[in-house]
Amino acid sequence: MSKEDRNILKLERDVDKLRLTRSFSNSQEGRKVMEEVFDNLTLGVIYKLTCEKRISTVDFPISTGKEGNVFRATTPDGEHVALKIFRTSNSTFKNIAKYIEGDPRFKGITGNTRKLIYAWTTKEYKNLCRLEAAGVRVPHPRRFIRNVIVMDYLGDEVMAAPQIRTVRLEHPQKVYREIVRFMKRAYQKAKLVHGDLSEYNILFHDGEPYIIDCGQGMLVDHPNSLEFLKRDIKNINRYFRSLDVEVWSDETVLKYVKGVRRE
Repeated sequence: MSKEDRNILKLERDVDKLRLTRSFSNSQEGRKVMEEVFDNLTLGVIYKLTCEKRISTVDFPISTGKEGNVFRATTPDGEHVALKIFRTSNSTFKNIAKYIEGDPRFKGITGNTRKLIYAWTTKEYKNLCRLEAAGVRVPHPRRFIRNVIVMDYLGDEVMAAPQIRTVRLEHPQKVYREIVRFMKRAYQKAKLVHGDLSEYNILFHDGEPYIIDCGQGMLVDHPNSLEFLKRDIKNINRYFRSLDVEVWSDETVLKYVKGVRRE
C-alpha cells in the first residue's frame, strides 16, 4: 500500500471515529449529515491540507448549519484550527444565488451546485480577509480549497466559543457599540454588508465579540445591499434592546454606518 493510500485510509478512520464517538453522529440525522460532509471530494481536500501540514487530525464537530459544518482540527504543532466544510450535495444552496448574483467578483457563476459551492467558499474567505483588513474582529482566515476553509479556532481545549446569545454580558452597552462600529468599518472600509448579522452569528471569545458566517456578505454596490444592511441593523437593535441596552434608532444606526452621522 502506498503512503498516499495509507494517509487516505487514516483519514477515513478518523471520520469513522467521529461517527462512532459523537452522539449526534449516531442519530439518523447525524449520520446523514456526516455522509454529506465527508464525501470523497472533501476527503481529498482534507488530505491535501494534511500534506501542506495545515492540519494533522480532525477532532470533533463544533457546529452544524444549513450549508455546512464546522469542525475543530489540530495542526502538526498541536495548535487548534477550525475547518468550515460546505456540503457538496445540499439543496439549500438553491437559496444562495441571491447573494452571489449581482456581485461583480463572481460573474459567470451558473446554477451548477458544485460551482455555487466553490464560489460560496471563495466568497466567505475573501469576505473574511476584507473584514479583517478593515478592523472587524473575525476568525483569521488561513487557507481555502474548494469547499473547505481553514481559520483560527475560537475556544479552549474543551469547547468552542459560544454564540453571544448564550453569554451573560458584563458590559452589554459596550459590546453593542462595538458591533455597530464593526458594521460601520465593514461598510466604509471593507465595502461590505454582512447580510445575516444577528446574535446567532456573533461569537464571544476572551471577552470580545467576533463576527462569523460571512459567506452571504455582499459589496455595498450590490442591488440588495441596503435592504440587507437595514435587516442587520434591525436584528442587532432588537437583540440588545432585549438586554435593556439603550440602543440608537434603526435610522440613526443606518446614518452612522453610512457615514452620515458621527458617534
